[in-house]
Amino acid sequence: MELKPILQTWGRVLTGRVPSLSIEITRECPLRCPGCYAYEDNHLGANTNLRSLTDFKGDELVDRVIALVDEHKPLHLSIVGGDPLVRYREVDTLLPLLVGRGIHVQVVTSAFRPIPQSWASLPRLRLTVSVDGLQPEHDIRRKPATYDKILCNIKGHHVAIHCTITSVMVRRAGYLSEFLEYWSANPSAEKIWFSIFTPQKGADLIECLSAEERRLVVRTLLELREVYPKLDMSRGMLKELLAPPKSPGQCIFARTTRTISADLKTRVQPCQFGGDPDCSRCGCIASMGLAAIGNYKLVGPLTAGHIFWASAHLGDVMKRVGKTGDPTDPPATSRAQQAGTRLTTIGAVRDDDKYRT
Repeated sequence: MELKPILQTWGRVLTGRVPSLSIEITRECPLRCPGCYAYEDNHLGANTNLRSLTDFKGDELVDRVIALVDEHKPLHLSIVGGDPLVRYREVDTLLPLLVGRGIHVQVVTSAFRPIPQSWASLPRLRLTVSVDGLQPEHDIRRKPATYDKILCNIKGHHVAIHCTITSVMVRRAGYLSEFLEYWSANPSAEKIWFSIFTPQKGADLIECLSAEERRLVVRTLLELREVYPKLDMSRGMLKELLAPPKSPGQCIFARTTRTISADLKTRVQPCQFGGDPDCSRCGCIASMGLAAIGNYKLVGPLTAGHIFWASAHLGDVMKRVGKTGDPTDPPATSRAQQAGTRLTTIGAVRDDDKYRT
């Protein structure tokens, strides 16, 4: 594991700043995907969702995004939506400016329209394409971003294919293997990632997995990662799905990422899902990936997570006394503070293999 990016991230947290920024760059999307959290009624709190906001276009959007980036100075920026390709002209202008600042940028899209070929040569850019299962299910859920359009629109690029696993996929034997076989054969698919559908508290949607289905998914993916090299998910990351962080305050991803909605001022809280997410059923790949890094052992029983929570606690103190960072950020939980400020008291040491990356 490379320590430099981890130390850069922790350094930002230590000064009370977040290293990652996520911008819902537009409220518009041509898709109407079942279960999309951005358009849930409480995504932004108080019966407010993405479509209720005023967003921007043209030079005004470009200027406002650059001003926001210069204010927050993130190491990593995710451009999400809506769908960023609705504003592809503005994104085409923004991307060279952003990567030119040394920022690692991710654009998350349904690829419903052609992706400009100029993006393929940009450094520090990751294109992530959302695909909801195999073609029959996907084309129903994500029309007009059908398989045929995606296959055409990603040609010449090296994209990450991201699939959110729902109960329909789990209930058919061999489904995930078929998905991996199909996309592994596509030269434009550089990586393949999976998340598990994350509901709001109290939700009982058809997309939700049962506890047993979640365990089955983890067992299956642990086997399939040995067969399909493009499945870019470590053993540690996959095993974190069995015990997600209990709250946003205990989630490294939530603590290190600020999400701002399409009016470029409204915060999406407590994490990218907004509303009141059910953390006990979280399946966010970013959350699990950072949880696995947090449990990575640096020296003896000392983990990267202990360093992070120490940094988070000190960053909270600096925000209070030195007015750094954003005072609206939630403080580290008492459990996290204890983990960070008492570095020599580790508690129970878990199975090494569970957190091995």
